[in-house]
Amino acid sequence: MTPGSNIPLSAARVTVDVAAPVRLDVSGLLLTADGKVRSDDDFIFYNQPSGPGVTYRSGGGTAPDAITVDTTAVPPGIEKIIVTASPDAAGQTFQGVEPTATVRNGDDNSVLATFTPPQLGSETALVIVEIYLRNGQWKARAVGQGYANGLAGIATDFGVTVEEPAAAAPPQPVTPPPAPVQPPAPPVTAPAAPPAAPATPPPPAPGSGKINLDKGRVSLQKNQTVSLVKGGRPLLSQVKMGLGWEPAYRGKDIDLDASVIAYGPQRNHIDSCYFGKLQIVGGAIKHSGDNLTGEGGGDDEVIMVDLGRLPQEVTGLVFTVNSFSGQKFTEVAKAYCRLLDGTTGEELVRFDLTSAEPQTGVLMAKLIRQFSGEWDMTAMGDFVKSRTVRGMVKPAAQAL
Repeated sequence: MTPGSNIPLSAARVTVDVAAPVRLDVSGLLLTADGKVRSDDDFIFYNQPSGPGVTYRSGGGTAPDAITVDTTAVPPGIEKIIVTASPDAAGQTFQGVEPTATVRNGDDNSVLATFTPPQLGSETALVIVEIYLRNGQWKARAVGQGYANGLAGIATDFGVTVEEPAAAAPPQPVTPPPAPVQPPAPPVTAPAAPPAAPATPPPPAPGSGKINLDKGRVSLQKNQTVSLVKGGRPLLSQVKMGLGWEPAYRGKDIDLDASVIAYGPQRNHIDSCYFGKLQIVGGAIKHSGDNLTGEGGGDDEVIMVDLGRLPQEVTGLVFTVNSFSGQKFTEVAKAYCRLLDGTTGEELVRFDLTSAEPQTGVLMAKLIRQFSGEWDMTAMGDFVKSRTVRGMVKPAAQAL
């Protein structure tokens, strides 16, 4: 398809996925005849994945996110569903990125049409395709309209309420207690409707504690904390910490190594899991193995943690990444970590490094067992001079 062209839909259920060389957040908005949503409930995205006749599906970082429209279930008064896309990394534009939307039959997955918007530049969000009703017939139109102010600009344009986020307060220093270590708990603020990228659930009411996983995926900034609690119950099952990066600029390979260091209640080092020791603490922590270049889609190295099987003596885990080849993180295109449900593969928490320092090691995130038995995850992003996990043990302990 070309911009402005349209096709009649031969299927009642259609799925629109948007693929790109970078990870995209895809969402859908249900619009009335005046081109506005009826309420914020008509904005469908990963924190609100379903609405009347419209659902969101995450690709989990290895496949494109998608919006499915069941035209037989779209409520009266809704005449258009727009599908939007924005880069997941904060501040990233579509310069050099060619997203392709594919419209598929929702039942057999056959391709009905594809569309790649031409000549993208400073846009940080796009209305890429719309599914619309015209004279009783549902059709798909290629749009490709860009916004320089991100997904929040699109949301505001179509009537979704967007609040400006306040700055997060700095973390408070932690003094090691004799019992399990408590992490810092800075207040977390986020807009009620999604910001440019990526979206974060709204902050808790005063006195209600840290954010949890009830509203879906949480995107952390440095020093922010999320409690691994869903529906009032702590996660006591397998989780995966995926760590990823892109190859170094100028085509050089870079050998980054992901590790996890286990600590006891006095910040005492229990053991380290890395490419040279793929299992620790009785197999409750397992490493996927070494990736020497960062090539390939999805996570480069994965560490599986069975929270329910961890010995009681393990009260803190610190996830680290080292540049074994000696190159500095300023030469790495980007690095991230994300926590996934080990059973379903659902992404729970994500932390992207938004800045880098000329060092060879970074403390990415920590998991701390609370007195109540639940676990908290805090984004760290602290750089250290160390090419191996051995050199990370002391600074990681000090950061607990």
